[in-house]
Amino acid sequence: MVLVQSSKLSLPPSVSATKSLLFEPNSLSLALMHTDSSVSLFPSLPFPSLPSLPPKPQTLVPSPSSSSSFLLIHQDPVPKVLFLVASPCKGGSQILLRFHILQNDSFFYKPQVVCNQKGLAFDSKLGVLLDINHGVSIKIVGSINFFVLHSVSSKKVWVFAVKLIDDGDGEMLKLMRCAVIECSVPVWSISVSSGILILGEDNGVRVFNLRQLVKWKVKKAKGFDSNGKLDGKGLKSSNGAGENNGVSSSSANACNDALDGKTDKHCVSGKQRSVRCSQDSGEGGACFVAFKREVTEGMKPTTLKAVSIQALPPKKFVILDSTGDLHILCLSAPVVGPNVMAHMRRLPHSMKVQKLAVFPDFSSSIQF
Repeated sequence: MVLVQSSKLSLPPSVSATKSLLFEPNSLSLALMHTDSSVSLFPSLPFPSLPSLPPKPQTLVPSPSSSSSFLLIHQDPVPKVLFLVASPCKGGSQILLRFHILQNDSFFYKPQVVCNQKGLAFDSKLGVLLDINHGVSIKIVGSINFFVLHSVSSKKVWVFAVKLIDDGDGEMLKLMRCAVIECSVPVWSISVSSGILILGEDNGVRVFNLRQLVKWKVKKAKGFDSNGKLDGKGLKSSNGAGENNGVSSSSANACNDALDGKTDKHCVSGKQRSVRCSQDSGEGGACFVAFKREVTEGMKPTTLKAVSIQALPPKKFVILDSTGDLHILCLSAPVVGPNVMAHMRRLPHSMKVQKLAVFPDFSSSIQF
């Protein structure tokens, strides 16, 4: 039996009202997003005995902010919590990334960031500037040692890795661009968990093996026609919607250590590559898994958007579609090699769902 306790938490007075929040369960840190697009950060709160939040946030991230996320840097036995905020810069021609690391469970600080790749530049006063057009909307989703950035206007998804390094003058954050996915269809939601990247699309989701996507140089493989369709080989889906592409293990890129949680505290530079692939080509070990749905004779099926994806360890995901129905995606474990099995089923329920949240599983919270 699972016991759930709820209590009312009073918010501190603020010039702008709170419109949403993010909670980091490992450190019990809280981020409040306000209507003026500023963000209030509260580190390591003593839940559930706390009757109200402190009168002032430990860190106030000034507006504007377009998207934000917590992620874990898992190198040492105790993972470190990182809070990331993305916002437009220089009239929207660039994206600004602002990083805050939780130190000793007591305060957030802004680290020095090392980024050696083209199109990434660190400004000590601002943060990291990306040569990416902000456009109408961007979305950031954090995981362990990785985060994903999606730009609707650019029609691309970027995968970044982060790690802590030490050049002798103190600890710094290293940022690496690992992969770029060119989107040919709309992306409605994103999930990164347990080494799996999932893009919510129309009528289903597209699953990427993150280790395959960022660790090895991707090349075109046999078994695909000119449209990138599977000819019967490669990654398989139990409901008949499978696509894949082979990878070459001949050249590992700079994201290897981040994948494996290794620490290299004296390495600042090194040759870095980023993998580029298209969303529907099957490259990077991709597999499209369609929603299971009932077909009514004489009626044209409506388009179902995968609007929210939440992880259910191990290797399971619950997906909310645009009509309020829930679906469970099950993947074979471990998700490696060309013969991954994926299965989707619809959950029976008596009411439509508007919002979706999942309690964290601490036993698997630091596993890649």
